[in-house]
Amino acid sequence: MKKIYLIFLLNFFAYVLYSQKITFKSANPFSFYDVITNLKNQEEQEVNGILTIPVNETDSLKKYPLVIGVAGSLGWKDHHYEYLKMYQNMGIATFELNSFKSRNITTTVGSQVEVTTAAMVLDAYRALEVLSNHPNIDKNNVSITGWSLGGGVTLFSAWLPLKNAITKNLSFASHLAFYPACFINPEDKSFSKSPIHILIGELDNWTPSQPCIDLVRILKRETNIDITVYKDSHHGFDRDSPVVVNENAYNFTKCQFKLTKTGQILMNYINIPMSNPFLQKLGLVFCVSRGVNIGGNPSSRKLSFKFAKDFMKKTILKQ
Repeated sequence: MKKIYLIFLLNFFAYVLYSQKITFKSANPFSFYDVITNLKNQEEQEVNGILTIPVNETDSLKKYPLVIGVAGSLGWKDHHYEYLKMYQNMGIATFELNSFKSRNITTTVGSQVEVTTAAMVLDAYRALEVLSNHPNIDKNNVSITGWSLGGGVTLFSAWLPLKNAITKNLSFASHLAFYPACFINPEDKSFSKSPIHILIGELDNWTPSQPCIDLVRILKRETNIDITVYKDSHHGFDRDSPVVVNENAYNFTKCQFKLTKTGQILMNYINIPMSNPFLQKLGLVFCVSRGVNIGGNPSSRKLSFKFAKDFMKKTILKQ
């Protein structure tokens, strides 16, 4: 009994030792345009996240590859943590980016203005800057992954006009985007040369698959990008839960926006920049409806976990 208790205590203290809250300075830009043209004048924001070093390792001088995780519009969910745990078991450090909690936001479903993709991309790079100086992090082998809104962050963190406006000194070694919003067509097709992969459901009506297929086809000539489309699968196919309808969420099936070189996202048809919450709400009137399907597909869930494991092995563990 004493032996079991001792093992429990050792494991407990190992977790405390190797998990820590990291706080850093970011900002609250509304749009990509704000980042690209006016980053220095954005409202400052303190952001935090949880760094976890694999608990089965004892070498205090070892540098670990890292995965920065970015949650979706509903915040952090069980299946997100399952991925992080899988990476930790592979010997990879993880960072749970808390863009929402840091701003006292629970969800952005139905509005998408409280915490924007632009702000979260900035958060991710500011986190990378801080973590690259951590004694146990290999700054040359840091991947970013995210789901839904976080998938969009993951994808557009590879868009060079945005990335270079934030930092030219650091890059992500790879980008794994789960069901991102691809219906924002960039005029400037310059993306990172690092591996980028999109995982998306064929039946997704929140962030539709066809714009992602089209974007990958266009970018593939010059970019190391690819896509996996899971048949008979909806948004959140990697969840361990049945498909349900979220009546409040935006259905973007009929949307296709232009993204200018300077980061302006233009309304359909009239090409007015959606540069603030009011204009974004007005612009969405032209194409969105309400109500989406979200939930798991057991086969796709299994395949996506395997893909994620293999992707990180190849791109940051170099196996």
